[in-house]
Amino acid sequence: MSIFYQPDLMLVDGSFHHDRFLEVGDDGKIISLGNASEIGPEAFICRLSGCALLPGMIDVHSHSFQRALRGKAESRRRSGPDFWSWRNSMYRCALALTPEEIYDVARMAFLEMMLAGITAVGEFHYLHRTPDGAVYDDPNLLAKQVIRAAESVGIRIVLLRCAYVRAGFGLPPDPGQVRFLEPEADTFVQHADDLRNEIERMSSSVSFGLAPHSIRAVPRPYLQTIAGWAHTHGTPLHMHVAEQPAEIEASIAEYGVTPFQMLDELGLLTQDFTAIHAIHLGPGDIERMARGKITVGACPTTERNLGDGILCADQLIDAGVSIALGTDSHTQTDALENARELESNLRLLHLQRAVLDGRQGRPLASLLFDSATDAGARSLHLETGTLRPGTPADFFTVDLADASIAGSMPEELLTNIVFSMSRSAIRHVAVDGRMRIDQSQHALQAEIVEAFARVQRRLGPEL
Repeated sequence: MSIFYQPDLMLVDGSFHHDRFLEVGDDGKIISLGNASEIGPEAFICRLSGCALLPGMIDVHSHSFQRALRGKAESRRRSGPDFWSWRNSMYRCALALTPEEIYDVARMAFLEMMLAGITAVGEFHYLHRTPDGAVYDDPNLLAKQVIRAAESVGIRIVLLRCAYVRAGFGLPPDPGQVRFLEPEADTFVQHADDLRNEIERMSSSVSFGLAPHSIRAVPRPYLQTIAGWAHTHGTPLHMHVAEQPAEIEASIAEYGVTPFQMLDELGLLTQDFTAIHAIHLGPGDIERMARGKITVGACPTTERNLGDGILCADQLIDAGVSIALGTDSHTQTDALENARELESNLRLLHLQRAVLDGRQGRPLASLLFDSATDAGARSLHLETGTLRPGTPADFFTVDLADASIAGSMPEELLTNIVFSMSRSAIRHVAVDGRMRIDQSQHALQAEIVEAFARVQRRLGPEL
């Protein structure tokens, strides 16, 4: 029997409309969208009074274990002044966690995402080995812990299995990276194939992709091997690219070209490819990205926290490059904050307001909300990110009486949600039509928070 979700307002084709319904079948797919007057007398109606309903948001780039690092790496004395010194705190966090704690931390990260209206996550997973660098009996044990955490919370997950080979060109091994390393490309591909085959037997809310970490961590021949495998199987391919100037310098030193030049030479810049960060661009890079129709995975809250730099979102959008959004290090988990920061950073850079408004012929709020939804779905090869018949019923609602958006007219509501809404306004979150957050609470919330608190107490206040 289908369910008719009936909010006060529903976002349909970029605008909010009164008296609409969302009909969801037993399989969790949307059957229809229509006017409330069309609902028959025998229908099962779930009335979402006082709420507006929107498609669930997509987080394309997460390292869930780093949720344990929040609050522990904000000291210059302890974590240093830049991205490269911050990594040492992150490495200590990675080395400290047991498999069960990785599950507990991931559940906390995914719970917080759902409370923020995020219904799907691309988990860029690079914890593979034991803390002393040995291989687990099951080489995919830690990936499965993260998947198990996602299934427990109810979030849709694309497990992006990450390749990591070395510390960098000409650099000695870094003991902080021993849990990441799989030195042989054939071994990585075998482990990836094993995991993909297992995921295909799991629920429809779990899928698979590949993630060579970066040009500095994955040398060219290895990258060619795994990229070929990804193209053969049609999986998403995500990669950190041009996050720091030192990465560009290292690429030129090793290969004589910038990262995007090399990726273009290898034929990697396709619709399946998502370049995470893509901040420090050189001549011709935007043209290469646009020609390949890739996606950029921007992570503004993390990029702000790490001092990475500002994404040239205006130039990318003008060139037709799609921009999706990720939380990355989980310093802050808020897809809408990432969306608004795409614009806010440009205002500070150009000393202007509404920099992105009207680009591609679209209103500003609609453009930014697309980055938080549909663009992320395309990056992860998901059918979600919008509300249309035949696709999974992944959505969230907001309380129209919440102080942050109270009094909004339907014509201005999306703008207020994107630019002003607090996470406190989110009331319901559903994946496959199943309510996971109800009245701002998850059924397992207390258990998840307490388990995470135990991990934090064991780790202590600093790493």
